[in-house]
Amino acid sequence: MEMNAHYTSFVAVGDSFTEGMSDGLPDGSYRGWADLLAARLTALAPGFRYANLAVRGKLIGQIAGEQCGPAAAMRADLVTLVGGLNDVLRPKCDVERVCAQLADAAGQLAQGGGRLVLMRSPGREGPVLEPFRPRMERLFAEIDTLAARHGAVVVDLYASRALADPRLWADDRLHLNAEGHRRVAEAVWQALGLPAESDWDAPLPAAAAPGWGARRVADLRFAREHLVPWIGRRLTGRSSGDGRPAKRPELLPYEG
Repeated sequence: MEMNAHYTSFVAVGDSFTEGMSDGLPDGSYRGWADLLAARLTALAPGFRYANLAVRGKLIGQIAGEQCGPAAAMRADLVTLVGGLNDVLRPKCDVERVCAQLADAAGQLAQGGGRLVLMRSPGREGPVLEPFRPRMERLFAEIDTLAARHGAVVVDLYASRALADPRLWADDRLHLNAEGHRRVAEAVWQALGLPAESDWDAPLPAAAAPGWGARRVADLRFAREHLVPWIGRRLTGRSSGDGRPAKRPELLPYEG
């Protein structure tokens, strides 16, 4: 697909992945792949504008209902949509309904007229995601259908061997760390037809696996700090994004 390498504006919609968790900054906020991509695009186009409407914990129906209309109205040159994973990782999920809501979101964004980018989210190695992989793969098949319908770019992070490496994930085992986000930004950059600066899917250097004791300590810390609070939110119907505003709600010049 031939790409137009000149972008003057970018709006990102989605959940925690696009908000930037867990690429933490010293002030406690998050950066993430979308901010990194905006910074690089700014260097190509003075006055480049960027908005990021993503909010952690959002389901795809919320993304479609709350973010996509405002994003389309911004009529940015470039728009990214990543969502649905929070839905399919829930114990009960109507995958076909999720796919329909994703189609609604993509349809709204396509009306904005900019280049639409969709992604197959990365999947970490290990047992945590295994029960959910059939749902994820059904969602990703829908992405191919939507890309063909709207002429969208698909960035396939799910097929990446490097991004499956646990060393590119944060302690919560659900979000990429800073190096993981850097690689995603490079993957999107290249998918837009821009010149590669690195091999985003290069494997990490070989390293000795942690011992049994270290793994058990990490498992206990993960359960205490991340898994138990996550289960508590599910049981009480709460979300980590409740009451949280978008990180960059307006399409304004970006100064990273």
